[in-house]
Order: sequence, then structure tokens, then C-alpha cells
Amino acid sequence: MPVEEFVAGWISGALGLVLGHPFDTVKVRLQTQTTYQGIVDCMVKIYRHESLLGFFKGMSFPIMSIAVVSSVQFGVYSNALMVLTATSHQERWAQPPSYAHVFIAGCAGGFLQTYCLAPFDLIKVRLQNQTEPRAQSGSPPARYRGPVHCAASIFQEEGPRGLFRGAWALMLRDTPTMGIYFVTYEGLCRQYTPDGQNPSSATVLVAGGVAGITSWVAATPLDVIKSRMQMDGLRRRVYQGVLDCMASSVRQEGLGVFFRGVTINSARAFPVNAVTFLSYEYLLRWWG
Repeated sequence: MPVEEFVAGWISGALGLVLGHPFDTVKVRLQTQTTYQGIVDCMVKIYRHESLLGFFKGMSFPIMSIAVVSSVQFGVYSNALMVLTATSHQERWAQPPSYAHVFIAGCAGGFLQTYCLAPFDLIKVRLQNQTEPRAQSGSPPARYRGPVHCAASIFQEEGPRGLFRGAWALMLRDTPTMGIYFVTYEGLCRQYTPDGQNPSSATVLVAGGVAGITSWVAATPLDVIKSRMQMDGLRRRVYQGVLDCMASSVRQEGLGVFFRGVTINSARAFPVNAVTFLSYEYLLRWWG
């Protein structure tokens, strides 16, 4: 099994994470809290109350874990496609796989990454939802002192299963949307690239950015549910499961709740995924 795809996925995923984390923090706050009037209001309040560092809460843990998660996503996708089509990454532009194969391989990567991502994503969301300002005398202490303390506290208070809270919603979110993600990217690259040639940097950037927006628009409804399930249990259990969370959210806030954060998701998705795909393609070409 070629390992270049796993390493390239790790590096490109880390670059994308650093670029997109401030947007992700705003998105998570909008999805799980009702104290903000919109994106700008959320950004202003975070900066005013928590300083610029507030936008980067919970980032250190994903940076450490992205080696596993992004490697699984890209590595499983590329190797699944190799099994389905018997072609390497370097051969795929000359012998393009069918969109059905691309979708299946993308779904496989999304499904398997869920098992690696769930605990890390839970800790990230819990840390991002801490609104206490950093290191100010007289202010209440934060519930979690950092990612390790957060993980230990969840394990102690909620048991081992607590670390996988929201995993079902995460799996339902990532499995089909990763298929959509790679199909969109492949389709745009093929449309704007002459037969048998590698796509240009501009094509990769645009295709990666549009693929990110498309997949996140599709993923946002379950992303809202996933974030709410992850925050459930912090003080008391509110939801009995994914369906109960969906029903309760609609009953209290209407159907619009499923698209909370879609604007900030889209704004984040284009640059993050453009950079991710560009670095991924160039790393593989460099090693190829």
C-alpha cells in the first residue's frame, strides 16, 4: 500500500487546518450557542471578550491529530481508488476513473476517518465553546485547562463512550459528503484540463475550493446536529440520540437551524480546501 498519499494528506491537512480554524471556532459557536446575532456579532464578541487567541481555542489538539485523520481521509481514498481501478495517482489523469469509483472511494475515506476523528473533534468542540477569557484575574476559571485535561475530564465524568459522543452524526455527515467532495474536485479538474495532462495550479485551487463549499453545504445540517450532540452531557443530558436531537432542534428553532453556520462554513471551505488540494497534488508530484 503506497504511503505517499497518507503523508501528503497529513501535511496538506495541517496547512488547511491552520488557515481555517478561526472560521471553525465562529461556526461552532453559532451552531451550539444562542447568544450571538450573526457571524459579525460572534467575531466581535470573541475578540472583545477573549482576544485574538479566542479564535484559536482547541487548535493544538487537531494539529497533533491531523496526522492521523487527514492521512486516513486522503490515504484511504487514494488506495481504495487504486484497488477499484488498478491505477496509481500519477496515472489517473491519463486514465480517469469513473465517478462511481471516485464516490465509493471518497465514502470509504470519510467512513474510516470517523473512527479516528470522533474523540479529537469532540475535544476541539468542547474547547472552542469555552467563552472564558484567558488569564484574567478575577474571571471564572475555564472548565478545561487544555486538550489533555479535557480528554481526562470527559473520560472521568462521562466514561469511555463519552469520548465518542456525536460519532454517529459525524459518520452520517462525513461518509456521503466525502464522496461528494472528491467527485466535485475530480469533475472540475477534468472539465478544465486537456486530456492526459495534469491540472494546472489555478484549476486545482478553484476545483478544491468549490469541492469544499459543495461538501460543506451538504454537510452543514448534520454538522449542526453533531456539534449539539458533542456538547450534550456537558451539564446534563438533553438528547436521547441523533433523531431526538434533530426533532428537538426543529421544534425549538425551526428548520433554519439545520443551516446555522452554512455561510461561515462556505467562507472557510474555499481557501482551506484550495490550499489542501494544491499542497496534496504538488507533494505527490514531487515524490512521484
